Amino acid sequence: MSETAPLPAPRRILMLGATGTIGQATARALLARGHEVICFLRPRGAQRQARLPDGAILRYGDVTDPQSLARDGFCGERFDALVSCLASRTGVPRDAWAIDHAAHSHALAAARAAGVTQVVLLSAICVQKPLLAFQQAKLAFEEELMRSGLDWSIVRPTAFFKSLSGQVKRVQEGRPFLVFGDGTLTACKPISDDDLGCYMALCLEDPVLRNRILPIGGPGPALTPRAQAEMLFRLMGRPPKIRQVPVALLDAIIVGLSLGGRIVPALRDKAELARIGRYYATESMLVLDPATGRYDAEATPSFGTETLEDFYRQLLAGEATVDLGEHAVFRERTVRAEGSPGNR
Repeated sequence: MSETAPLPAPRRILMLGATGTIGQATARALLARGHEVICFLRPRGAQRQARLPDGAILRYGDVTDPQSLARDGFCGERFDALVSCLASRTGVPRDAWAIDHAAHSHALAAARAAGVTQVVLLSAICVQKPLLAFQQAKLAFEEELMRSGLDWSIVRPTAFFKSLSGQVKRVQEGRPFLVFGDGTLTACKPISDDDLGCYMALCLEDPVLRNRILPIGGPGPALTPRAQAEMLFRLMGRPPKIRQVPVALLDAIIVGLSLGGRIVPALRDKAELARIGRYYATESMLVLDPATGRYDAEATPSFGTETLEDFYRQLLAGEATVDLGEHAVFRERTVRAEGSPGNR
């Protein structure tokens, strides 16, 4: 497999989730490889502005409606492949089961009717240890896809650059970088949008990547939150200023919101967001060894050339920006007093 392999024969692809940063990068990579990319989007006005690449064909409809998928997305036409970067926005149960599972299930049925023979799905490495609703919903569709009889690739990235950039602004403002425990409870091998988009495109072309679950990280060693903090301060030319946050604080928040949710239903979603935050604060985004129950950086594959340090440097120089979107949910809503370093 090579990023510079000869261009493949053009294929006709329906793409879901193209407006997210990973979706945009994947669409760019597919178009660069000569494929025809039809992006199925929410209706105009209901979606956030996105810089979709020139050459992408845009169609609009409701991804949760099987009839709209067939009528407005596939339009009774023939397609070669389905590529999905679609994910629930919040991870709360109703959102997760509606998008991560049901919408994908509907799309798979419509794709089969359109002649699709191959599916590339963006999932998440955290489904290895499924303690949360969105992880269980993702796994339920993964299992359906694997039983479909189609060729498939399930891509499970470790962490995204934007997920690890939520504290850059606060550090620039002179505030400390927040870590849970001593900052070494977890580690990840973050991958850039463009590297991941390229990998998603290669899954369509390389037979070695078919019918496999594919954990993938970026280049370089695994990074702990403390290592990320030290890197950021070094690039800014400042001594590290790190504040430790006890995990017990999250536990207390979860208990309080869960109890409150018995009376005020709206607090149930907040409790789930807090659980998501705790998960990412205490679980590494690396390959999990089922025999030992430990995360293994050496067993986590690497791909691409862009590093988190490169991205931090660009952010600090004003050469890049980051739209946290739902990645800011945990940081903004769970620990409002000082924020938090969530990884989603």
